[in-house]
Amino acid sequence: MATEAKRPKTDEDSRLSPLQTFLLWCDSVGLILSDKVYVSKEGTVAEYGMLAKDNIEEGEVLFTIPRSALLHQGTTKVSALLEKEKSSLESSSGWVPLLLALLYEYTSSQSHWKPYLSLWTDFKTLDHPMFWSKEERDRLLRGTGIPEAVDTDLGNIHREYTDVVLPFMTRHPDLWNCSTHTLELYTKLVAFVMAYSFQEPQEVEDDDDDDDEEEEKAPHPPMMVPMADMLNHVSNHNANLEFTPDSLKMVCVRPVGKGEEVFNTYGQMANWQLLHMYGFTEPYPSNSNDTADIPIINLYKVTTQDIQSDVDRQLVEDQWEMLRQMIQEKGAFVFGKHGCLTDTELHTALKVLCMSKDELSEFTENEGWEEDEEEDEKIALAFSNEGLPELKASWKRLIHEAACLTLGSYREGEDETAGDRDWALIEDKAALAGLSTRQQKALQVRYGQKSILHRLMELTSP
Repeated sequence: MATEAKRPKTDEDSRLSPLQTFLLWCDSVGLILSDKVYVSKEGTVAEYGMLAKDNIEEGEVLFTIPRSALLHQGTTKVSALLEKEKSSLESSSGWVPLLLALLYEYTSSQSHWKPYLSLWTDFKTLDHPMFWSKEERDRLLRGTGIPEAVDTDLGNIHREYTDVVLPFMTRHPDLWNCSTHTLELYTKLVAFVMAYSFQEPQEVEDDDDDDDEEEEKAPHPPMMVPMADMLNHVSNHNANLEFTPDSLKMVCVRPVGKGEEVFNTYGQMANWQLLHMYGFTEPYPSNSNDTADIPIINLYKVTTQDIQSDVDRQLVEDQWEMLRQMIQEKGAFVFGKHGCLTDTELHTALKVLCMSKDELSEFTENEGWEEDEEEDEKIALAFSNEGLPELKASWKRLIHEAACLTLGSYREGEDETAGDRDWALIEDKAALAGLSTRQQKALQVRYGQKSILHRLMELTSP
């Protein structure tokens, strides 16, 4: 049975909490909440969450929200203006229209979404690494890839605000105020969108005019979905958001017991991605989607270590030049808990870097090798945890030493005991509890990645 969001019982003169005000608003916009769930800050893994009042079966709808209650560039009060001037709002992120809508609605006392947006007072609960000091990011997250990603984000945000948002707001001083809608607020709203927005899946249509090939369309812009963003994430989730023409529905995908928390999924996210984009991590070893990257450049560094002559050096440079034309030089090989997730790229790199001079010449003359679809399955198996020990000795050595080199990037200075300290902290619950929240989250990212790399070294040891 489902009803409209429950009206809280309060005395006429009593002040409603932000959550109670939000639930009243949900009722007013036609959001239908199941009697079997409720929203609370108590008994959840983080901040607000949804809990089961009763046993819930697979397939039951937990809530339904009409599309008119969603907040995005098409529903905001300034939607007509955003649509009229959309050509001036284009950016690499594609988020500017939504962010301008949020700047307006968040600071408008008359906003239709005020009860929803009031749940986030100044966004103080957001703790993405972009809000940490650079010193703290570099110290706690060294080697994880997050500091570099944050630096890129902050540069893009500053550019986007300065080059696109500021000129637009200046043209419309009746709706936006540059002293109120600052870069600081804009950055917080970017983090808010990163952590709480949803993106509708793009339906793939067959193009009858192009040999029935799938037609690629631009992705839908992100949107804010009240109530859906109350649910926390785990990789082993029990609910999923479904999109229909008139509404969005949160549907239970496996049974949930009375008193258990209802979890949505943000996708297959490694801990470094969760921390970077959402500001939290899953405790080791519960994140089945955790990954570790080996930068492609590390494989090149390993191949240069054994150079004995100028002839060898020239061959390595020729191999590397060929490889750079085939895969992204600044990319990485991604390893999960069960093997390599970028197996095709790794297979290509190892084949090229282990070629003799004659093999490389023949490869160049033939402009590569013929693609074999059946070989893809063989490659996937070869670079799984089961297949890695059976690889050629020369390939295992390159992977092993590249993993070792990558592990070294986590260490501070010449400290060789950092890995041992992380292991000790993970195992010692009292010591773990003594860490700050940021230290704990950084530890979960580091240790998860290093565990995958250590396992990879074991599988490729001579």
